[in-house]
Amino acid sequence: MSNPNFIDYVKFNARSGNGGAGCLHFHREKFIEKGGPDGGDGGRGGHIILRGNAQQWTLLHLKYRKHIFAENGQGGMGQNMTGAFGKDIILDVPLGTVAKHAETGEIVCEITEDGQEIILAQGGRGGKGNSHFATPTNQAPQHAQPGEPGVDEWFILELRLLADVGLVGFPNAGKSTLLSVVSAAKPKIADYAFTTLTPNLGVVAYRDSQSFVMADIPGIIEGAAEGKGLGIRFLKHIERNSLLLFMVPADAKDIRVEFDILLNELKKYNPELLDKKRLLAITKSDLLDQELKDALKKELPTGIPSVFISSLTNQGITELKDLIWKNLH
Repeated sequence: MSNPNFIDYVKFNARSGNGGAGCLHFHREKFIEKGGPDGGDGGRGGHIILRGNAQQWTLLHLKYRKHIFAENGQGGMGQNMTGAFGKDIILDVPLGTVAKHAETGEIVCEITEDGQEIILAQGGRGGKGNSHFATPTNQAPQHAQPGEPGVDEWFILELRLLADVGLVGFPNAGKSTLLSVVSAAKPKIADYAFTTLTPNLGVVAYRDSQSFVMADIPGIIEGAAEGKGLGIRFLKHIERNSLLLFMVPADAKDIRVEFDILLNELKKYNPELLDKKRLLAITKSDLLDQELKDALKKELPTGIPSVFISSLTNQGITELKDLIWKNLH
């Protein structure tokens, strides 16, 4: 079953606060019959702000918040007192979150760092009080500015996982098994296609207390870029990976053909993905003796570092980690 807590897409209406109106007021006190204008400015409307949070990994907490409203600013007051600002709404989101305008699809911002704050919907400015409009020829201005309206718009948030290594392969290529062996992640593992329905992240420990993050991406099939299988729903998560580890099982009919199909699907989805560093792991290599390995090496794709591994026997796992680390740094 799919993990119901992993939500990587939400759509909601964001309404920032309206600015408060400027104040029309004149100074009055004992023995001063006609004081000058002293109307204060209106307060700014509340912003709606996105903030990166490294402790979050899903947009689940925003799934059912279809309307998010910030407070309006308060009106100005006499004695040049500025109205209170509307309270900002801060939405914590996972790193790798992209915000878009729902109607145009235009990207507004991307959250990539912990604690990073970006205003998604800016609150309206408060209006100026009448004290701003006094002149030598108009010492008692009878007008003040209204506050500016806030933003009222629909937005889409998409989560694209931030990981050092993305695992790319057909269903049942051994991606989840590898992640469970090299990290503490516990993805679902079974002997049928599309066991993994949501991406899984794992931190892989390396030498000298160093580590890197690996993402198990749900399996790709031929035609995924056109929406077949799980379609392009998870291809977007590969965009943020620094390195792509292609995984093809040793019992595949033709390793080179499977690799070419995977590469072609990535190219059709986004040609820029081909600029990323690539490695090839031949999984389930415990099924091979040395003679078969030597024969298969001649058939492997050229120009890409490769390694034979077995998550069952740990064969080649250390070599794979070394190869990944070398290419990441």
